[in-house]
Amino acid sequence: MGSTAPSWADQWGSGSFGDEEDDNKLVTKKSSSGGSNKKMAEAKAAASAGLDKAKAAASVGAQKVKSGTSVGLKWVKKQYQKKSSSST
Repeated sequence: MGSTAPSWADQWGSGSFGDEEDDNKLVTKKSSSGGSNKKMAEAKAAASAGLDKAKAAASVGAQKVKSGTSVGLKWVKKQYQKKSSSST
């Protein structure tokens, strides 16, 4: 019961993972993407600048919170002292 039809390996290639032909395609594809490295560097630089701005804004915000908390606590302390001194 012989068959003259090509086998699966003949139709789809007999190579497996790491086949030399596939490796050559990957190397060619990676080396042709030189422009994406430049774009990636530009994106990283922009992200770094954005991160620096975010850090500065967070620092200023933290100082404002600290200052506001300090003023608020002083106000509460002053109100408590007024109440306790007038009730005696």
